[in-house]
Formats: sequence, C-alpha cells, structure tokens
Amino acid sequence: METTLTSREPADHPGGEGLVDRVMTAVQAHIRDNGLQVGDELPSEGAFCELTGTSRTIVREAYRSLAALTLIDVGNGRRARVAAPRADVLAMITDHAVHTNQATIQQIFDVRRTVERRTVALAALRRTDREAAEILKLAEAMQRDFHEPQKVMEHDIAFHEAIGMASRNPMFSMIVGSFHVVTRHTWPIGWASRGSNETRQESVDTHLAIAQAIANGDPAKGEAAMVEHFDLTVKALLAAGVY
Repeated sequence: METTLTSREPADHPGGEGLVDRVMTAVQAHIRDNGLQVGDELPSEGAFCELTGTSRTIVREAYRSLAALTLIDVGNGRRARVAAPRADVLAMITDHAVHTNQATIQQIFDVRRTVERRTVALAALRRTDREAAEILKLAEAMQRDFHEPQKVMEHDIAFHEAIGMASRNPMFSMIVGSFHVVTRHTWPIGWASRGSNETRQESVDTHLAIAQAIANGDPAKGEAAMVEHFDLTVKALLAAGVY
C-alpha cells in the first residue's frame, strides 16, 4: 500500500473524501493488487493503521462498512477475510430506489424481463441434471400448493433464483436474487388481481413450461415461456393499477 493517510484529518472533511472512504478504497486496492480471492485473509486492523497512517477507529469503521457491503467478512476473534458479494445488498438498493421514487415497478420489470430472458436461455444450455430436476420440482410445488398463495410465492421466488444459479453467470444470479424484496411487494397484488383460478393457473403453467424447456435443453422455448410469464405478470399488475 503506497498511499499514507494522515490520521489527524477528520473522518469526513469538507471538500474531500472522508478518511473512512479512503481507507475502504485502500483495502479494496490491497485485495486487487495482491490478487486476494474469496476466503483469503486481510491484514489486521493494526497493520492497516500502519499501512494507511490512520487510527484504529477509522480502520475499524472502514472494515465495518466493507462488511456491510458484503465485500469482506469480519468475524469475532479472527482475521477479516475477502467475501463474495451477496444479492441482499443489491436487493436493499433496489427496494430503496422504488420506495423513494427513483425507480418504478415498470422499470424494475423491464430489467427483470431482459435479464431473465437471457438467464433462462443460459440455464437451458448449462444446467446440471440435478438443477433441472430442482427447477421442475419448484414449478410442481407451485401447482401442488396452488390454494396457498404464500407458499406459491416462495416457490416462485426460489424458482427464479434456481434458474439464475443454473445459468452459470454469477452476475445474473446476483441480479435475479436481488429481486425478491420487490417481488414480495408485487406478487400478492398480481396474484389477487388475476381474479380467477383459471388466470392464476396460466401463471403456474408458464413456470412449468419454463422448467420443462430447461430440462429439455431448449433455450428458445425457455425464452418464449419466460416472455409469456412476464407478459401475464405485467397484465395482472396493470389490472391492479400498480404497473
């Protein structure tokens, strides 16, 4: 680490980057410059105090902030380690954007439609037999628990996340996994607005069609079924006045 920060500056000073932010940047640079991977240990807080010329309080706050972003893992009594980013952070950002009117439900679904159309195609090409069976099992669970909407919703969320995992693209998996918070707000509204078991069954049927296309290794049919699924969802949300 080449840059030394002066510990006499306040943690956040006018006209410049706060010391905590600067240490966070330094930690990320250390990870990158040393080729650290998930699970690798970071220098101790004391070592980073020496490396950056800052107080232990500043370094500790930087570590905590990075841990909150799931970039590092800080455990009691052991050295901090490089972590794998989780979808939960992106989920909180997405939920915050919707509730503060920085993004609309329509915009979220535009992203979902685009991402998940590609995700299902990759899953059809890359899934293992075990993953294909799990995706089909979740679609069948939606059918089995048809008269218990809460369970259907949870199966639905797990279904899409399983497809994300099967795509073998960690970015798609993380993005798809981040939608669960918004989905838990919109799903009950969409289910209720369908108005009849017949229209609700259409939604379940599209999930079964998606699962079967993945099992058959057919990306084109998977994409077509996913597009139909989102068309039905948007239609239901429009009917409820949400979209």
